[in-house]
Amino acid sequence: MLSKAKKSKIIKDSQTHESDTGSPEVQIAILTRRIDELAAHLKKNAKDNHSRRGLLQMVANRKAHMKYLEKKNPRRFNAITKKLGLKK
Repeated sequence: MLSKAKKSKIIKDSQTHESDTGSPEVQIAILTRRIDELAAHLKKNAKDNHSRRGLLQMVANRKAHMKYLEKKNPRRFNAITKKLGLKK
């Protein structure tokens, strides 16, 4: 789970303007961080199927946000994927 400090740092690093907290870039960045943390948890706890289901939901949610951003603004999509090190 992300602490408030970590989440606010992620938001600050990926926001498009001063009061931005809900743009696709911010949401993708937060989901990416949560996915990374949950993947590490699942490496230690391989039989935790409830967390695995949550991970799959987060991955699908991130994919939907990425698809939306790619459709609406390919330049911003390329910037966020390069910044986060994601592939399409």
